[in-house]
Amino acid sequence: MKKTLITLLIFCGVIPQCLSQALKRRASFEAKILWPDNKTPGAKIDEIDEKSPLFEAGFKQGDIIVSVNDRSIVSGEDWSAATYRIRAYEETTIVVKRRTNKISKTLVLNPLPKEQNSNVDTFYESVTNDYGITQRVIITRPKGNGPFPAIFLIQGLSCSTIEKYSGRSNNWVRLIKDIAEKSNMVLVRVDKPGVGDSEGDCGKTDFKTEINGYEAAMRLLKSKSYINTNKIIVYGNSMGSALAPYFANKFNAAGIISDGTFFKSWYEHMLEIERRILEIEGKSQTEIYHLMNTVYIPIYYEMLIKKKSYAHIIKENPLFQKYHRHQPYHMYGRSVEYYHQVQDFNFAAEWERVKVPVRIRWGTNDWIMTENDNDMIIHLLEKSNHTDYQLYKYPKLDHWSTIHPDYSSSFNFKPGQWEDKISQQIIDWAWEIVR
Repeated sequence: MKKTLITLLIFCGVIPQCLSQALKRRASFEAKILWPDNKTPGAKIDEIDEKSPLFEAGFKQGDIIVSVNDRSIVSGEDWSAATYRIRAYEETTIVVKRRTNKISKTLVLNPLPKEQNSNVDTFYESVTNDYGITQRVIITRPKGNGPFPAIFLIQGLSCSTIEKYSGRSNNWVRLIKDIAEKSNMVLVRVDKPGVGDSEGDCGKTDFKTEINGYEAAMRLLKSKSYINTNKIIVYGNSMGSALAPYFANKFNAAGIISDGTFFKSWYEHMLEIERRILEIEGKSQTEIYHLMNTVYIPIYYEMLIKKKSYAHIIKENPLFQKYHRHQPYHMYGRSVEYYHQVQDFNFAAEWERVKVPVRIRWGTNDWIMTENDNDMIIHLLEKSNHTDYQLYKYPKLDHWSTIHPDYSSSFNFKPGQWEDKISQQIIDWAWEIVR
């Protein structure tokens, strides 16, 4: 056994996938299920495939799923965590509410089909981070032997998968699809802990652990013989766009594409978001001034500077409950500890160190990120005598790769529109950098 382990280590070197455990495939409900509305517990079965194990077990359209494997479904966060943990071919216990009755069944679900891409080869691999969590990595590669340039994608902060599976059709997924199929480059994506097939719990994963998973995936990418390791581009979206300089600096990337980014501290960032939301909601400037001073500045100071949870803050200041937009120990599905570490991460310092080509995009209807943050990055690059950078302010684009007539349309989740230029610009920039 000892000899076998030594042989394995010699063969693998420092390649992380050699020591990764095989990941089990996540299951599919084979049904359309509506997310909890955060008003009443449960997720409603809206449509159901009559050939599915769910239907054959006796579940029906209209049933409200209130528990999965003993996890109560109260919020969207509960539903996301529960569904990502279900594995195909393993027993799953589901409890539903049907009118006044509760029905519990144990069944075995089928695997979610893997994504299909045209004109490229698709590989499902894995890495194990330094914390012992094995994460799903999806690689798309052009036909042929290479070596190919590569795009390393870092996504935003939400607990959503980077997998482009059948039936998932929002514009962020369309962007991924186009880059994978049309770029003629390798595209590497990694699912966060507790997301997709990955082990762990995204809602409990802190910022340092998440970064470490991306680092493991980058080492995997650089180990591939079909990659031109001198032509790896870091493409970051949302939170990933602010982290792109860190990864480019650490791994000597060829360039950075930063899509929907921020520059200031998370404390400043959240205050600016709250101000914009209050404006979208139609509050007067007098009201906004009052609420910022008496509610939001104190809340975020206590949370991000003093490192408290919302539950602790509201217990000390019950009047904040009326205005508080998040859960007791989470914000946007991530733990408060995650944001405590984000607050301590110096994004600006990484931008100051950047020497490689930089391409930045900001949509004029992005109510999440400010124009000023993007302008600050350009000013910093100019001051640092950087010579190869661009900032494009995309008309009417929002934070989720969608064209909207105004902030309010995006904020209220109106459908919006797609333009092929949204993805093509990223592809063109990537080739501009590596040529």
